[in-house]
Amino acid sequence: MLDYKNKKEDLWQVSTVLSRGRATYDVVEASGKLVYLDTFSDSDWNIVSDSEMYTTVLFEEKRGGTRISIVTRFATNEQLDRAEAIGMIEGFTDAYDRLEEYLETLMGGKNTMETVISKDGTQIAYTKQGTGPAIILISSAAADYQDASPLAEHLSVNFTVYNYDRRGRGRSTDTSPYEIAREVEDIEALITVAGGQAYLFGSSSGAVLALEAANLLGDSVAKLFLYEPPFIINDSRKPVPSDYVEHLNGLIKAEKRSEAVEYFASEALGIPGEYIDYMKADPSWNRMESLAHTLAYDGIIMGTTQSGNPLPTGRWNVTIPTLVMTGENSEPLFHDAARALVEILPKAAAHSLASQDHSAVIMAPDVVAKAIADSE
Repeated sequence: MLDYKNKKEDLWQVSTVLSRGRATYDVVEASGKLVYLDTFSDSDWNIVSDSEMYTTVLFEEKRGGTRISIVTRFATNEQLDRAEAIGMIEGFTDAYDRLEEYLETLMGGKNTMETVISKDGTQIAYTKQGTGPAIILISSAAADYQDASPLAEHLSVNFTVYNYDRRGRGRSTDTSPYEIAREVEDIEALITVAGGQAYLFGSSSGAVLALEAANLLGDSVAKLFLYEPPFIINDSRKPVPSDYVEHLNGLIKAEKRSEAVEYFASEALGIPGEYIDYMKADPSWNRMESLAHTLAYDGIIMGTTQSGNPLPTGRWNVTIPTLVMTGENSEPLFHDAARALVEILPKAAAHSLASQDHSAVIMAPDVVAKAIADSE
């Protein structure tokens, strides 16, 4: 148990410093135990010396349920001080709250999925919850409806939330060949279920799909909420290769799903190769592999907007109210992209979420939901 009464106030002066971590799983026992080693890195991905700490997660049956115990061991008091200074203790608490929220959602039956048939016969699975104006959540690359479930829960206080599996993901089916217009038709089918008009929320490449839908569907889209569309419009980071989609499709055709995820992480996300090796040890890698065939879909959606050139001014004829959100701690490319988009959309406004980064939809769904609700 930590003693907060004696906390040094100056520790909090560095709480907004960007810090990265990597975890290496040493033990993975199904329904039993996880043990992993955490190491801090700075904003340039350089490993911070003497920053190792072991975390053990135990799952135990108790009184008809499951008890989850999490213990993190710090080798020195200096390590503990650093963890407190960057807000790690609060991060653990927030993570436990989100886990409890997610489990309650699953166990409470709130995520019972319904289906709607898109124009080309593809079955689109979705959940519906809450009351208020209809809002449809559009996931990013390598994600499905589960990633937005906590956000859906928070939004359901003020909205009727439709959270769906994009085609080729989760419980939705798929139809070849892929076209952006088919994904827009999926959204159109959901809008019909919602009563003929809805707001759209999109995260990362899902934000760009939301833009495409608003461009094609006209008045049936009433408002847009976009979180960090990943346009690369200058030299803030290297552009995505021009043959990115072709290369991904080649890997999938060769049944090299892990290599496809690695290529996505390296070229689209810009993660250094040495860190991708650690990502592969994380259980989430297998989930991304299961969605690998859809990575090219998001590459097609992004088109040439990640080439390092300015945004095309005539691509989106969108005149509805649009809120373009970024995380305060996100990389420069996201802030540059948001500013550029606001400049070319006549009714767009920018909004920064304090202390957040590109992971806010998953890590801080309450903050994202509040920003959306407050804009009403």
